[in-house]
Amino acid sequence: MPDAAHIVIDRVSHEYRPARRRPVLALDDVSLAVGEREFLALLGPSGCGKSTLLYLVGGFLPVEQGAIRVEGRAVDGPGPDRGIVFQHFALFPWKTVMQNVLYGLEKKGLPREERLRVAREFIELVGLAGFEDSYPAQLSGGMKQRAAIARTLAIDPSILLMDEPFGALDEITRDRLNEELLQVWQSTGTTIVFVTHSIYEAAFLGQKVLLLAARPGRVREMVPVTLPNPRRLAMRETAQFVELAGHLRRVLESC
Repeated sequence: MPDAAHIVIDRVSHEYRPARRRPVLALDDVSLAVGEREFLALLGPSGCGKSTLLYLVGGFLPVEQGAIRVEGRAVDGPGPDRGIVFQHFALFPWKTVMQNVLYGLEKKGLPREERLRVAREFIELVGLAGFEDSYPAQLSGGMKQRAAIARTLAIDPSILLMDEPFGALDEITRDRLNEELLQVWQSTGTTIVFVTHSIYEAAFLGQKVLLLAARPGRVREMVPVTLPNPRRLAMRETAQFVELAGHLRRVLESC
């Protein structure tokens, strides 16, 4: 369970202003708190502002209306306390798995032996031991995303932001990575905010599920998830999980 508010989003709205077109209000008066070490799933229809909210927390978009605070400090740009994993891997194709994971550690200026120790630790944590010298083109989609997660976790962010990281993968690989991600989360204690379009993924992963209504994005409901931990895929067949997924679906259909 979370100990304290790690992320506070206070009455945040965000408007896109494309050239020669009418401004688009993506988020409208969104407020919520994410607890320390919590796993929050963001769920909602396309165009509801899930990714926009994630990028605002990450500091990749300016907070122009309202406020976002991380550990009590206002977000005014990207920072090493917030790592992000995108849907399309974002690995350097000319670098091996090891070199990709080492990249952020080199930027931090860690001694060589320390860099190698940390990189090996996270490569092993995500199940890529033995593939350290492989290039992205030699990896499956699931393995590429494992490498991207290892690279992000290696720089020790206190918050991991994930923008539909498994959306491009086949269902079996996606399910397997869902289970593995929960194991990584429990091992690291990192606060995770996870954007998804999948009702089942949100219900399985989240300690809470935030449902956003569409255009402009507004908080529709914050749903606590009381499924026991550790979670296994077989849990999706239980009455408790089916009831939760059904509730999420009904809320989405009413958005």
